[in-house]
Amino acid sequence: MIAWAEFLCGPVEPHHVGLAERIVSRHFSFEEGDAMLTAQLFNQSGRRRGSLADCMIAGTEVRHKASLATENPSDFRRFETMGLTVVAC
Repeated sequence: MIAWAEFLCGPVEPHHVGLAERIVSRHFSFEEGDAMLTAQLFNQSGRRRGSLADCMIAGTEVRHKASLATENPSDFRRFETMGLTVVAC
């Protein structure tokens, strides 16, 4: 749900929210295993200021073996070596 929250923070227009709701079929809750993987990703990727949310999103996607669709692929490419599949929109 972290990625969904980030998306909703926008900027996003209401009709884009409806479209995304039709496209995105699953939302994953953030769980203990995600927290542990997030910390690992954060530490391994240089502990960059402002990157914790990206690490949370990447960790959740990696744990669920899900692909991440994003308009900001450069924010997530560093996690590909750790198992994240990035799909640029």
